[in-house]
Amino acid sequence: MAEPCAGEILDIDAAVAWRERLRGDGRRVVFTNGVFDVLHAGHVAYLAWARAQGDALILGLNTDDSVRVLKGPERPLVAFADRAAVLAALRSVDVVVGFAQRTPEALLERIRPDIHVKSAQYRLEDLPERTVVEQHGGEIRLAPHAAGKSTTDLVAEIRRRYGPGG
Repeated sequence: MAEPCAGEILDIDAAVAWRERLRGDGRRVVFTNGVFDVLHAGHVAYLAWARAQGDALILGLNTDDSVRVLKGPERPLVAFADRAAVLAALRSVDVVVGFAQRTPEALLERIRPDIHVKSAQYRLEDLPERTVVEQHGGEIRLAPHAAGKSTTDLVAEIRRRYGPGG
């Protein structure tokens, strides 16, 4: 039988156990997080860069309710289960785990990654999760940011082309 071509979608307890198995094998675990509402080239490049920082990548994915808090009532455009399935199918993503908070501190407290990746559009000193990552011996790396490649930009372009009068 062929090997599955997708990562796994796990709950927090299973993700922690998965990370512990890898750590026991001496592998470095990378973590990143986000909404990833409408997957685009900027996301794919970002996730590939994040995965290249270690041996395996856990992606913390905002639940639909937390996306509404972060992005407003019209988002997400794509439901959590569908976003998780698409992201898990990427070669760069080993595990997807959902989280309901605005920011990932509680999830990072449990996952305790070796490396936490954020976009270089953020400043290290402004990251609310910095303290929890560093107190567990992890490091934060800032991934190159692809300007003009965001879901917000994509939605604006769709509205321009297909909205009233478009």
